[in-house]
Amino acid sequence: MTSRRTSRRRFLKTTAAATAATTIIPAWSSARGEEPPSERLRVGSIGVGGQGSGDMRAASRYAEIAAVCDVDAGRTEAAAKRSGAKDIYEDYRKLLDRKDIDIVTIGTPDHWHTKIAIEAMQAGKDVYCEKPLTLTIEEGKLIRKVLKETNRVFQVGTQQRSGRQFLQAIALQRAGRLGDVQKLTVGISQNPWSDAIAEAPVPEGLNWNMWLGQTPEVPYRWQPGVKHMPANKGGGDGGSVATNCHYEFRWWYAYSGGKMTDWGAHHVDIAQWLINQTGPDQGPVTVEPVKVEHAVKFDEKGDPIQTDRYNVPKTFEVKATFPNGVEMFITSEGRNGILAEGTKGRIFVSRGGLYGAPAEALKDDPLPEDAVEALYGGPVKHHMENFMDCIKSRKTPVSDVSSHHRAITTCHLSNIALRLGRAIKWDAKAEQIIGDDAARAMQGREHRKGFEIG
Repeated sequence: MTSRRTSRRRFLKTTAAATAATTIIPAWSSARGEEPPSERLRVGSIGVGGQGSGDMRAASRYAEIAAVCDVDAGRTEAAAKRSGAKDIYEDYRKLLDRKDIDIVTIGTPDHWHTKIAIEAMQAGKDVYCEKPLTLTIEEGKLIRKVLKETNRVFQVGTQQRSGRQFLQAIALQRAGRLGDVQKLTVGISQNPWSDAIAEAPVPEGLNWNMWLGQTPEVPYRWQPGVKHMPANKGGGDGGSVATNCHYEFRWWYAYSGGKMTDWGAHHVDIAQWLINQTGPDQGPVTVEPVKVEHAVKFDEKGDPIQTDRYNVPKTFEVKATFPNGVEMFITSEGRNGILAEGTKGRIFVSRGGLYGAPAEALKDDPLPEDAVEALYGGPVKHHMENFMDCIKSRKTPVSDVSSHHRAITTCHLSNIALRLGRAIKWDAKAEQIIGDDAARAMQGREHRKGFEIG
């Protein structure tokens, strides 16, 4: 044990130098003088589907993948083969019981994030968890509380915080190049919708009860030809498969929040960071629906009446007003990205780049050399590398729980307003909805017996 701890310390001292590249590379290479996997920090990857598998591969550049876990046996087998992990689990709790695992990555469906993250921290693990971190506002408060109690290192998978163009956009605003920002338009694209989806046998190897977790017990659904895609995605023909499971869980409020929390977790976060509204006691004062087109009807509690099809809205627009007077419009229309309009100029930033006169002016009038680095807290790195560096230093990663909670709260409030069809008043300091009992009840959710959180 003493030898292993010494080896870990040696690994942590050399992490930054050993992981400068940004492409996926094998976890260990003797040609580069790295330590063999048996002596490196150990990762347990929980949820190893699409994004979860990507997080596992990214983590493998800095540490050994010791174990993988998923309720779908096919996914764990594939992940173990790709990563070289020796151990496979269906129940994440068995992985968390491993004293030799230092870090967990969590890439499960959204409704499982909070419970696994909390139990991982309580088990002494540092955590990298995919966005959106929570399904409800109350879950965010609970994660923040447990993080403070356990003092773990926790990175949220909002990788745009490690994207240079997004950092440059914020640095432009900090340097006064936009003047006073008055309006933000956050484009996050439309949701797909579906006709009724037939019940189907649970696929072999999938533990459906465990997949559902905290959510109500419902039948597994799977059917081709009933899913409809937005026109801007070239769809509308209903030709693709619809289900209430893998990937498609995003379009059911029981498990996620549609594009509002899927893309909104990224873009709303950057937008609020740009206007200094991700700190303690910060957030909108009102959130109101401008327009919404639902594919299903909702009752007075905001619950969908039809339960056999996707229930997030087809199209939507929400206006969030902040204490500094900035209006943020979150919309399914237009370009995917963030348009910031100030008294001196405007910029548009997306994963495709940074545009607008203030950005073009950087050619002749660049920002100070350290402007982006000062914002980031050091040299800009791969998002997973930032996490690993913070494990070494015990500092707060660039995408921390507190700031993410403030941004995703705006997304949760937006979905509540859309489901109820009315404006919501928000007390950011108390973190409570004001004067609306039905809306306030939607800040949390009930947990199925045996899957309680906390």
